Amino acid sequence: MSVSEQPAAVPDGPAAEIAAGYAFEGPALDLGALLWDGECHPDAPIRIPLAVLNRHGLVAGATGTGKTKTLQLIAEQLSANGVPVFLADIKGDVSGVSAPGQDGERVRERAAQVGQEWRATGFPCEFYGLGGTGPGIPVRATVTGFGPVLLSKVLQLNQTQEQSLGLIFHYADSKGLELVDLKDLRAVVAFLVADTGKAELKGIGGLSTVTAGVILRSITAFEQQGAGDFFGEPEFDTSEFLRTATDGRGVVSVLELPSVQDKPQLFSTFLMWMLADLFGDLPEVGDLEKPKLVFFFDEAHLLFAGASKAFLESITQTVRLIRSKGVGVFFVTQTPKDVPSDVLAQLGNRVQHALRAFTPDDAKALKATVRTFPHSPYDLEEVLTGLGTGEAVVTVLSERGAPTPVAATRLRAPESLMGPVDAAALDAAVKGSPLYGRYAQAVDRESAYERLTAEQQAAEAAALEAAAAEEAGKDRPRGGARAPKPEPSLAEQVVGSGIFTSLARSIGTQLGREISRSIFGTARRRR
Repeated sequence: MSVSEQPAAVPDGPAAEIAAGYAFEGPALDLGALLWDGECHPDAPIRIPLAVLNRHGLVAGATGTGKTKTLQLIAEQLSANGVPVFLADIKGDVSGVSAPGQDGERVRERAAQVGQEWRATGFPCEFYGLGGTGPGIPVRATVTGFGPVLLSKVLQLNQTQEQSLGLIFHYADSKGLELVDLKDLRAVVAFLVADTGKAELKGIGGLSTVTAGVILRSITAFEQQGAGDFFGEPEFDTSEFLRTATDGRGVVSVLELPSVQDKPQLFSTFLMWMLADLFGDLPEVGDLEKPKLVFFFDEAHLLFAGASKAFLESITQTVRLIRSKGVGVFFVTQTPKDVPSDVLAQLGNRVQHALRAFTPDDAKALKATVRTFPHSPYDLEEVLTGLGTGEAVVTVLSERGAPTPVAATRLRAPESLMGPVDAAALDAAVKGSPLYGRYAQAVDRESAYERLTAEQQAAEAAALEAAAAEEAGKDRPRGGARAPKPEPSLAEQVVGSGIFTSLARSIGTQLGREISRSIFGTARRRR
């Protein structure tokens, strides 16, 4: 698959003007061919400049209209042009991008209609799974790295509870208490409402027992969904998504999610963590000839459902700023109204598949969608309800950054397999990856839970020893010579210095210094 040539001449009139709007000078991806007045014009290709893929985009349309195939088509061409791609496989049918497609009458017919030289081609892929659930190389994050804002979203905390969770993270950061997994977080919350820990947060607002109880119950419910496996070490390095294969093609990173389809908040928030982590690590590069990575959020409405104001503001700011770091973000969902208007305003490239207008709400959504497009010679309400599967209305940014004319488009056929690869092939690809040995085995090292447990056990032992000494003193004969005072035991030293003195000493060390956090409150990775 190669970058397309300049389009040939097309009929006069509006069709010619639309086609001229897609005659780019630089490298571009081919989306398909112009549809005008019921005819497909293979000599009028509809394209998107490679350089504007970091200006983000939206792929929308009703169920069954071809959104996933459009995602696959764009991912293939990005890979062919050396651009790494990340995409989430929520329904389990995108893994076929790694295998050559199957030739057939329908594929040949579509290729002829749009002027495509179709060749069955597989693309270099890595497959991932959240915490080892389902097939894929395990992707894990530490609680510290995940941060309080994203965790509040997934725990469904209100604003007050979210602020309290932020206070807990601030305290753990400042004391060098590493929150690796959920038991670490639970231990810190329990300590801060116990008699020995209540005073620790008094100067900065404190933590109420009621709020702590809500947070602890939310953590327990979260663990019952299987989330315990997703937090831990080794923490995944998101720079793995920026790799290219030995032949120069971009690696397509596929996050396999069918096993967590019933946990939308979990996987949508994890996807946002990945984007936030990349945002924190990548340098500013401005506009490049091609992006460093293009990130696809399938089922994007799940990301925004029930989101707090702080979370939405963080998404908007991340999408706005990550463009200058060479990363493009495409949201894939059913209607544009699934995406908040402030985020939608950042999406310069649009592929809108068919919409349905079966109900008054559908009709209202259709009219709202039409208003988001530039002025067009098409009757967009009629076109959008009449598009077939694999057809869409397209407008993208030109090389100058201006919107192209709206173009009804018959899309090209993907060259990779349009469906999942078999389980054995997927398992072989996962275990044959050089990353498998690096991330497959979970590690449970000493962190906040172990440190606080050790402190508590030492304090209890000291209390027992002190009680025993007091009892022995009662039994000692009066007036007798006093026995020499023994050296204080380790347990007595713990009590004498306070349960948390040893943790305070860690301030100033690399672990003890307060962790610098990004827009989302995620910890910046230490290289």
